[in-house]
Amino acid sequence: MLDTSARLLRLLSLLQTRPDWSGPELAERLEVTTRTIRNDVERLRSLGYPVNATPGVAGGYRLGAGTALPPLLLDDDEAVAVAIGLRTAANGTVVGLEETSVRALAKLEQVLPSRLRHRVGALQAYMVPMPGSGPTVDAEVLTLIAGACRDYQRLRFDYRDHGGTASVRDVEPHRLVCSSRRWYLLAWDTVRQDWRIFRVDRMEPRTPTGPRFGPRDLPDDDVAGYVAQRVSSAGRWGYQATVTLHASAEAIAALGGRPPGRLEPVDEHTCLLHTAADSLHMLAVLIAMLDVDFTVTEPPELLCHLRTLAGRYGRAAPTGPGTAE
Repeated sequence: MLDTSARLLRLLSLLQTRPDWSGPELAERLEVTTRTIRNDVERLRSLGYPVNATPGVAGGYRLGAGTALPPLLLDDDEAVAVAIGLRTAANGTVVGLEETSVRALAKLEQVLPSRLRHRVGALQAYMVPMPGSGPTVDAEVLTLIAGACRDYQRLRFDYRDHGGTASVRDVEPHRLVCSSRRWYLLAWDTVRQDWRIFRVDRMEPRTPTGPRFGPRDLPDDDVAGYVAQRVSSAGRWGYQATVTLHASAEAIAALGGRPPGRLEPVDEHTCLLHTAADSLHMLAVLIAMLDVDFTVTEPPELLCHLRTLAGRYGRAAPTGPGTAE
């Protein structure tokens, strides 16, 4: 039988794995009596863990939320995943999380066993963050918007659109989406009576939030795909392009990952890609990453840029006597 300290840790681990446990279930798992389980639950409460108990035949135990954050038990993979997430947040697009993430990562590494510390150390040594000049958002703004989405509270904010025009918007916020180093809010515009997508870095929320609203059916089950398609086709980027891909839409979707824009099937051998980016070079990169033959329909500037790239790549890989083809 486990000693008391080990049993408490095992009990805490079980309570964290699923919402509800009955006393007999926990007693069977730990090979003790239900009375011992009740005593152990009281010990966990004295250590700051809010374990809620429901009496009766259908009752049981549930680990709740308290006023302070008690220690958490993580298995090996969970600990590594948290470390990776903290490292990513420290180099992310949310202002105010960098220093906090570094502090939390330092605390986690201090208590990691040697085998996990080596895994996390290897990830830190060989993970190189992709440099980017995308806009950043304030962590408090994201938290405020996420809370309004969760609580179904209307949101009013000052907004600058792509052309710099300022306006005050009143919306029912539903989802936050991060795509291409930008944060977007999918919301129902109460004035325009339609779904709208807003760049969070262009928002200045007004507080307090507004009255509650009822849930709505989202415009698409795939919210991330819906936002990506709307953003790529709504002129929010500097350049837009339409490209004929010499592969079916099904074949492109089967490549894995999300296509960089909206696919429009043409026939069993071709489809159209409607995409957009901040620069012609980024457009060329996005299209080339699909690794299929393509024909550019528009814009003509993209054709000129592709010819420039073709010449550059041709000079970098000349053919002739003594060179491999």
